[in-house]
Amino acid sequence: MASNNIVRNISVLLLTSFLFAACTRIGTTELGLGLLPSIDSFNTKDTVLDVETETADRPDTLRIYGSDDHIIGTISNDPVFGSTTASMFFQLKPTSFPYYTRGSRDSLVVDSAVLILSYKGFYGDSTKPLTLNLKRISASTPLTADSIIASNYPELYNIQTDATMANPFTLDFTHVHDSVINRFEAAINQIRIPLNKTFTDLFLKVYDTTTAYRTDTTLRQYFPGFALTASNNNNVLVRINLLDTNTKLALYYNTNSLSSAVAGVRDTVADYFRFALYDNGDANFVKRNRSGAEVASHFGRAKDSLVYVQTSPGTIVKIKVPGLKNFANKIIHRAELIAEEVPASNPSSLEAQWTAPKYLFLGAYDSAKNIIRNVPNDYQGTVNSAQFARFGGRVLYKPVQGFDNVATYNFDISRYMQGVISRKDSIFDLRIFAPVNDSLKYVPAYPNNITAGTDYLTSSLGNQPGVGRVRLGGGSHSKFKMRLHVYYSDL
Repeated sequence: MASNNIVRNISVLLLTSFLFAACTRIGTTELGLGLLPSIDSFNTKDTVLDVETETADRPDTLRIYGSDDHIIGTISNDPVFGSTTASMFFQLKPTSFPYYTRGSRDSLVVDSAVLILSYKGFYGDSTKPLTLNLKRISASTPLTADSIIASNYPELYNIQTDATMANPFTLDFTHVHDSVINRFEAAINQIRIPLNKTFTDLFLKVYDTTTAYRTDTTLRQYFPGFALTASNNNNVLVRINLLDTNTKLALYYNTNSLSSAVAGVRDTVADYFRFALYDNGDANFVKRNRSGAEVASHFGRAKDSLVYVQTSPGTIVKIKVPGLKNFANKIIHRAELIAEEVPASNPSSLEAQWTAPKYLFLGAYDSAKNIIRNVPNDYQGTVNSAQFARFGGRVLYKPVQGFDNVATYNFDISRYMQGVISRKDSIFDLRIFAPVNDSLKYVPAYPNNITAGTDYLTSSLGNQPGVGRVRLGGGSHSKFKMRLHVYYSDL
């Protein structure tokens, strides 16, 4: 009898181990992977574990890099998340130094200078034009290529301006996609800001008589860079990419023939200053003000029925799952955390413009080190795209509780839960946030969880800076309840 019991226990143990290793092949659920009704003689059951939720401000130090889309504009009328102001500071330079205008200096006739910016889209209300203001950064401002300035702390970097470079520019969204076709280029999606005569002459006449164009260092001394702000109270953020070939300072001038064989012939030419990664400085400030907004009254509310996620620089949701502690040892086929948007009962026309983040991240909070790490065993980094997609976090839109197109986020934490109930692994509080260029502590899956590294969520994988916000149902919400839905079999 003793030997039979040993054999039976070993058989159950082996079957459990096999199912644990293969659990990601089972399931569907709200992730849509097709839950099987049974596995051999094991009947599949399901249950829902309650979660406790709380919203907190996220005092991160968001970095927006030169290759990222930058944002410019204002959101002044969002009653749920408050206001946002975004401004840009950047440098452009010739493709080589020393820089000279073509032809002879005496023959040069100034035509025009235009700051051209690569338009990548908008977030918010595009039915009204946006007014942009272009100024020169003052010489006292430290904006260098090797300084990456935190985007959500503009008050720490008081970038001064000393001169207006152009008339206020009206960005009309109905024409921003118009084609630009001339002898120098054929392009679309350009924002073209004409410089005033003072700065046109400065670039084409004055600097050419000084040492300004000798090196990039001397150019920065004469011209520290551009400052771009939005002045009117609009409700839109515009995305601009500095590294795109559409972005440049275009200098147009007429000069004598560039060919010595054609005497007396003149020609109009264009020279371009561009943004160079690692060679030019840039800063993109995104300032949030949540004072008086709905979200402000929900910070620090334990077990709240509503929680709020705003893309960095944003907010974060704290999550506890008390039921994990005493959940009996089972075979976990699928454990998914489900978070659903709570739609506005009387949505304004603007509400549809302020869309949810395209990606939310679920992390585990390491209280000992006060950092966010990956959810053990389930989140296996960004390198493996299939595993990254399986873990979840991409927004899905579906009908819920009589509402169409409700933003929904699902996270597969099956392996994490299996480790907790079977091996008595550590239980972590969880965190949901909308990442932009985030890094987190990464610990490989069991049994290789010996050493830790770092994983990166770039804007190409996560979200664009400042774009996206969503109000989610908390663990105590009556209709859009955040929950952990578990599919399991008894041992």
